Amino acid sequence: MRSLVSTSHLQLATFAVGTIGWIMCTVSMGLVEWRVWHVDNTTVISSGVAWVGIWKVCFISYLHVSPGYKEQFCHKFRAFDSFVPHEIFAAQGLLLIAMIMGLLGLTATIFALRNIYMGIVDKTLIAHFFLAGGFFYIFSGLCVLIPVSWNFYSVMHNESIAFPPSYHMPSSPVTQEVGAAVPVGIIAVILLLLSGTFSLSYRFPVTSNTIMQS
Repeated sequence: MRSLVSTSHLQLATFAVGTIGWIMCTVSMGLVEWRVWHVDNTTVISSGVAWVGIWKVCFISYLHVSPGYKEQFCHKFRAFDSFVPHEIFAAQGLLLIAMIMGLLGLTATIFALRNIYMGIVDKTLIAHFFLAGGFFYIFSGLCVLIPVSWNFYSVMHNESIAFPPSYHMPSSPVTQEVGAAVPVGIIAVILLLLSGTFSLSYRFPVTSNTIMQS
C-alpha cells in the first residue's frame, strides 16, 4: 500500500494541474474578449473599442442603444446565425466538448486516486482509470487548441464579421488584437496536455503482492 501511494505523486499533481486547466478552459469560454476591435466611428461605440467573444459582442456606449443598458451594450448571437464566422461557430462547439471531456478526465483521475489511497489494489482498474483520464485530458486540450489557434489566425489577418445593422457594429475594424481569452485558452491547452501526459505515464509498481495477485 505504501509503495503504491508513493508511485502516485505525479498523478496527484495531474489532478491539480488538470483542475486548473479545466477551470481556465471554462473561463476562456465565458470571456467576451476573444477579439478586440478598434473602430474609427465613435458615434455609438463611444470608446472606439469593441469586444468580440464566441457568444456575444460588447462595447461601451453613452447612447441608450439597448433596453436595460445605459453604458455597456451587449448583443448575444447563436451558432447558427448566418453571419457567425466558422472560427466562432467551431469555438462554441469545441469548447463545450472540451469542458465535458476535461470534467470526465478529472472524474477518472479521482476514481483512480481514490482506489490507491483507500488501498483498493486492483492494478487493472487503476491503470484503466488513469489511461481514460489521460485520453480525456488530451482530447480536451486539442478541442481548446483548435478554436484558440483559429481565432488567433483571424485576428492576425484582421478578418471581418458581417454583423447585422441591429448590432451597431461595423463589418470590419480598423485594427484588431488578441483579447484576454486567447492567452487564457493557451494556458489551458498546456495544462490539459501536461495532465494527459502525466496520467498516461502511470505505471503500476511491480511488487511481490501484485505478482501473487496476478
